[in-house]
Amino acid sequence: MARVTLDNVRFRGLASCVPRTIVSNLDCPESKRSERERLVRNIGILNRRVCFPWQTFSDLAFAAAERLIDEIGWRRDEIDALIVVTQSPDYLVPATAIILQDRLKLRQGTIAFDINLGCSGYPFGIYTVGAMIASGGIKKALLLVGDKGASLRDPLFSDCGTATALEHDTNASRIWFDLNSDGSGYRAIIFPVGGAREPMGFHHFLPQRGENGELRRPVDLVLDGTAVLNFSTQRVPPAIRDLCAYASVDLTEIDYVVLHQANRMINETIRKKLSLPPEKVPSALHDFGNSNSASIPITMTARLRDVLSSTRKRLLLSGFGVGLSWGSCIVDIDGAAFPALIEQ
Repeated sequence: MARVTLDNVRFRGLASCVPRTIVSNLDCPESKRSERERLVRNIGILNRRVCFPWQTFSDLAFAAAERLIDEIGWRRDEIDALIVVTQSPDYLVPATAIILQDRLKLRQGTIAFDINLGCSGYPFGIYTVGAMIASGGIKKALLLVGDKGASLRDPLFSDCGTATALEHDTNASRIWFDLNSDGSGYRAIIFPVGGAREPMGFHHFLPQRGENGELRRPVDLVLDGTAVLNFSTQRVPPAIRDLCAYASVDLTEIDYVVLHQANRMINETIRKKLSLPPEKVPSALHDFGNSNSASIPITMTARLRDVLSSTRKRLLLSGFGVGLSWGSCIVDIDGAAFPALIEQ
């Protein structure tokens, strides 16, 4: 594991944007109603946000960044870095961050690049941007995080784009991180087709019947639910405890533990293993589904916006999943801007 401490980095604000289109997991033929109701109870997801076909993750992130910049009153010519964390870029080449640098009218001296991470992406992104700021050369930076991964037939995933503002502040509270990777489990969550290892061909779009009798296409996401459940519930609770020990912070001193919104079974198992009361572990699953790397910030916006806007709170943020990778951070939020949820 990599345990790291950053000083002089302030969490300045957060904005989240979701598509207007709401898809209910109970929108199904009456003959399948009871089966769907059981599914919703198990995964905890009733509604999901789904982009229009022409809409991309960067459109959502752009709207979030525009709102946040206006809310906190930053001048665009003073933003030094723009980092994007996504697994659904606009193009394979060039980086989405560079396109957004121009769309947001940031100066050409702005550092801009993409990071390819999924469910753990928010803590990793905060560390990457925070380390740049802590080095002393970067004063103000934007972290844009999210994905477009929803489909009408998949009951789990939802679309979202978020913008987080971090800035240099010698009076800022310390931020502690615990970041980990285990590539031996990379096949647990994978798009096996479309990269350089297996370029996409016409035959990859033809449905094939698997061992369980279900039809699927080779281009579809492969998700080993059992492997993901075991990984999440076995690795995350001890990692959170280790982070608290490293920071000399008792878990009872944390105001809120915001987990990646995987599904109800995984998140409830982690919560119970940590002996945390439900009110300290907010969930946005019911209304916003699993939005990959954006699930932590959308939960902060949707469930904690009022309290985070008005009072100082200590949060533990923990993301885990595709990679496999898992990362957590402890961050104090005081006087940060949290605009209302944007729908586009």
